[in-house]
Amino acid sequence: MIREPAPAKLNLALHVRRRRDDGYHELETLFAFARDGDGVTVATADTAAFTVTGPFAAALGQGADNLVVHAERAFAGAFDIAQPHAIVLDKHLPIASGIGGGSADAAATLRALARLHGIAADDARLFAIAATLGADVPACLDGRATLGTGRGDALVPIAGLGDMPALLVNPGVAVSTAQVFARWDGVDRGAIPGGATLPRARASRNDLQPPAEGVAPVIAQVVLMLAAQPGVVLARMSGSGATCFALFGDAARRDAAAATIAAAHPAWWQLATTVA
Repeated sequence: MIREPAPAKLNLALHVRRRRDDGYHELETLFAFARDGDGVTVATADTAAFTVTGPFAAALGQGADNLVVHAERAFAGAFDIAQPHAIVLDKHLPIASGIGGGSADAAATLRALARLHGIAADDARLFAIAATLGADVPACLDGRATLGTGRGDALVPIAGLGDMPALLVNPGVAVSTAQVFARWDGVDRGAIPGGATLPRARASRNDLQPPAEGVAPVIAQVVLMLAAQPGVVLARMSGSGATCFALFGDAARRDAAAATIAAAHPAWWQLATTVA
């Protein structure tokens, strides 16, 4: 039995440059990963099985259309493995929330299956599979701070944030990625600047934040409340929303912010973590 973490993905910055002929958008994004998130356990079995546990299990369901199941099937086909697997997804991240939950789960499944079957973590076939599963899956498979270009799947490593304290907050709304992209105004506001990771993130933006706020206005409220907390270094929405994050200079101020926000909005989901 192999257990693999599926950490939350953050877009420290996300610039949308243009709509491509293939229907995707040309992106530039700074990926970083939290220390916490979901978890995937895989084991060989007599009969294939997929189970979802955890706080968001009911919201996700046990369906065979889950990206974890697609990842397992693609892995078995690519590596000619007939042995069935029993997979348990421990779901702690909100659904459709802009922090790569499904992508992180699929990537963790590929890593766990590779460990189970003695396949190198950097095997090119794993990344080829990941690219077929979704634009964020290669970054989640890589699992480290990167600059993503193209669809977000052309990756160049960048310096990480060294376990910087972070607070993730979701107001309890699921936002459709397609709907958010459809509301993007089509204006190219320029590239992500160069430099060290944190300064270039602070000098950048998330071009999907305004359209996401149009879909779910509460997102603006979350970002404003995070930005107002003492000790915040950066507050922004991640991905296409609705999860927002704040980076802090120290854990004590992060925890104080978490307490303040929980008292004001007890129904909002939170995750106090660090970003590598």
